[in-house]
Amino acid sequence: MTKHRFNVGKWLPSDQEFENKWLKKVYKEAESEENQHLLPPVQALKDLIESDRYIWNLVHMMFAEIPVKDVNAPNGAPQVRDYEQLLLVINRIIQRAPEFNTTGLVGTPLNAVLDYPMGTRAGYVLFNNPKVNEKFKGILDYWGHYLQSEDSTYVLNTSSKGWLSPYAQKEMAEEAEGESFLDIFNVRSQDVVQKYGFKSWDDFFTRTFKPGVRPVAGADDDNVIANACESAPYRIAHDVPMKAKFWIKGQPYSLIDLLHNDPWTSKFEGGTLYQAFLSALSYHRWNSPVSGKIVKAYNLDGSYYGEALSQGFENPRGADPVAANDSQAFLTSTATRAVIFIQADNPKIGLMCFVAVGMGDVSNNEITVRIGQHVKKGDQLGMFHFGGSTHVLLFRPEVNVMFDLHGQEPGLDTHNIKVRDIIARVE
Repeated sequence: MTKHRFNVGKWLPSDQEFENKWLKKVYKEAESEENQHLLPPVQALKDLIESDRYIWNLVHMMFAEIPVKDVNAPNGAPQVRDYEQLLLVINRIIQRAPEFNTTGLVGTPLNAVLDYPMGTRAGYVLFNNPKVNEKFKGILDYWGHYLQSEDSTYVLNTSSKGWLSPYAQKEMAEEAEGESFLDIFNVRSQDVVQKYGFKSWDDFFTRTFKPGVRPVAGADDDNVIANACESAPYRIAHDVPMKAKFWIKGQPYSLIDLLHNDPWTSKFEGGTLYQAFLSALSYHRWNSPVSGKIVKAYNLDGSYYGEALSQGFENPRGADPVAANDSQAFLTSTATRAVIFIQADNPKIGLMCFVAVGMGDVSNNEITVRIGQHVKKGDQLGMFHFGGSTHVLLFRPEVNVMFDLHGQEPGLDTHNIKVRDIIARVE
């Protein structure tokens, strides 16, 4: 069988023809008679659009700003033309679970539909508006409840669109560099007809590795820093500033925005930041990069469908076709995220910070540790639910951290480093 290429993180297909067919199918289902009654959270977004003149204008400007050449391109992806159609599409999507497909994967379907609107100037403003994000949070929470229900397991089957088909299992095993799905991941049943015992789509999505599959690097060496997620290196930044224009082309990091004015932000001024992104086919839990004490942990509300202006239609190369993968640095200051401060046992590291950043259709960054808890390197900190994601490790300026990216240079064409494997050392 032909090995198909995917876009970054494998959340959206590089096969444009497949995505076009998928979008046409979604639009047809959205316009069906049984989909005309809007679910409560979708109706709430409609009410906001129609009752707030400022947001009403932004929405209409957003659709008007999508270049005609992109909307009407004969071979281009079909696009939502107005907010009424958009609401119907959202209404349809949040009553379904993501399907697997051998020719392409739409792991973040709302993100795929909003790709072009996100790339406009009006879309930039709209999708960073707190009122709008409050309504999208309601929509994603509703979808999340569905994806945590037994009804969502209909995609856990052995058909060509099922996540437990031989091909899908092979893809997930190869992504994890293992022999087979059952050799790598924990299941409650060996019977694929019983969906291996998974209780919901999200139960499958947040599946765990079998004991011993991901050993902790340098378990007895506190100078070794372990990879917090099964993820691919995106960027390393040194001498990180307190405040920066994070929305400009270079997307510099801005500590005060990343940590949302946390009183401890200044401790990391001039420090080092490492960012990496997760794949749709991978493990989605976070593990502690060091042994130490959890001294602070909290969630931050933010945007769900924002992207940097420089990666939208203002980009001479055109809008990011996998929005917002090219905006990952920007999202550390704007997206919904979880922040966990760890006081490392190793005094060479001291206070460090892990930040889980939701991208696209992620609606829940779940923290599973508590303040005051001591964790060993490799212990679970929390998990992503439902969709695309990236994460950050943050070190203070006095920490001499030397990264080991396993022969790679950070960027959008890197491959996963195993969770709990070595990611850096301190000297």
